Amino acid sequence: MTSIRHTPSPNRVADDVLLDAAGECVLAVGVRRTTLSDVARTAGVSRMTLYRRFPDVRGMLSALITREFGKIMAEATRIARPEPTARGQLVVASVHTIRGLAANPLMHAVIERDAEMLLPYIMERIGTSQRMTEEFLRVQLAAGQRDDSIRVADPAVQARTIFLLLQPYVFAIRPSTSDLSLDDLLEELAHLLDVALRP
Repeated sequence: MTSIRHTPSPNRVADDVLLDAAGECVLAVGVRRTTLSDVARTAGVSRMTLYRRFPDVRGMLSALITREFGKIMAEATRIARPEPTARGQLVVASVHTIRGLAANPLMHAVIERDAEMLLPYIMERIGTSQRMTEEFLRVQLAAGQRDDSIRVADPAVQARTIFLLLQPYVFAIRPSTSDLSLDDLLEELAHLLDVALRP
């Protein structure tokens, strides 16, 4: 007896299924060549199901990048948790976030094939993932001032300054490691952050 594959109801298709399919397409053909039709086909859903959640490719890819970044940051935060001070947690989490982004296949695909997609987030506005970074930094900075491991200053200004220091590591990680070790660069970054934040 031949089985019939039913198209999932739009109410039962998790966003993660659709974003996983989008990730597969980006890895296969890049951002510019990924279409909503391709993603729908890969996810095994109708185009209308996809359009109800993500009306355009840019919004879907933004959600995908935000999800991937959130996973990387959550793992970095978990790794940093045993550090005894908020300063130590901030430094370790920052370094591990950059390491995670450097190793992430999706981020590789976007930076290497479609880097111009990221230009608005460098030149024009701060995106969701960047806001997540700043909020994490601000919370850790405030905690570090409370536990006396971080010098007292405006946490918002400190967070933006550290964010501006970290961002180029993400966008320029490939050329930056063509002649120098990523481990060495991250070790130096950790030292700079630690020294700059001490009381």
